[in-house]
Amino acid sequence: MISQAELEEFFEGLVARVQSMGGHCAITSGMACVQYGVAQSTKDCDILCSKATLTKLFQVLSNTEFLCAKCSYRGHLTAPIDQRWLRGGWTAHVQWKSPGRDAHLDIFSVAPRATTQWESEMRGLLAGMHTVAELKRTDRAKDWPLADNLGVKLIEAADLRGWLHIHDSDPLRAIKARVPIPREIIELRPVLQLLVDDDPRLKSAVFAEIVFWQQLDRRRLEIHDTAVRPYFGAVKKDVRPAVDLAEQHAIRVSHAEALLPKCPILEYGIDRLISDARRATAEFVIATALEWLPDATRNFAGLEQ
Repeated sequence: MISQAELEEFFEGLVARVQSMGGHCAITSGMACVQYGVAQSTKDCDILCSKATLTKLFQVLSNTEFLCAKCSYRGHLTAPIDQRWLRGGWTAHVQWKSPGRDAHLDIFSVAPRATTQWESEMRGLLAGMHTVAELKRTDRAKDWPLADNLGVKLIEAADLRGWLHIHDSDPLRAIKARVPIPREIIELRPVLQLLVDDDPRLKSAVFAEIVFWQQLDRRRLEIHDTAVRPYFGAVKKDVRPAVDLAEQHAIRVSHAEALLPKCPILEYGIDRLISDARRATAEFVIATALEWLPDATRNFAGLEQ
């Protein structure tokens, strides 16, 4: 049985090879959290790969074995490893199936909820802490402490964008006692004004923020789930033999060209998506907390049709 450290070394080697070819590629999400010291372990690996680098990544994947297993697409829902879809917010899923241990890799070109181009935030083999913290604003409760801890680390490293990621009122108050909050950061996250003013509404307003980001993530996934159904059905029904990654890729591209929208979020409308999330949030929080929600239109950097 291969160890967690050996699995991480395998994925780090993949990213290092792509970078050595001049590509922009970085480990993100859970494995990045392990490297940044805010998580202990993770089962799989998520990477960010720029649209211009996807061809290089595909070449590396095609030529890399893991415990004698070759790389293959994972499941029928996965988008092709092709910039036409990944630049629109889709994710590609691949795997190495071996008797000893499977290795799963998820590939993004656009970082979910990003406010900056992630390529400018890279730190060696890793996506930057700011990028990873934004990605961790999901509908999963387990991700929020990771975002909190990344926010604290950013502030400790003198990157005051860390204030944007802490969603626990106690650490917020503790850090405020020693680190001033710049006006430009408060403008990005209005709830911080309540922290500055020692306003008792802080806790309920922070809770509303969490619910809002959770609802935004859920609605985003629902839009993708609806958009992928015709493509999923076609790939699932396709009985053409596909042994290697290139053959699997060709099948997926042929169906994607006919059935998979390039960027469902932009087709649906960012403003409409945010309005949906705000309405859903209003069902769970007090009405006055809604006025402190952030402007999430910034959190779709990199999406293209």
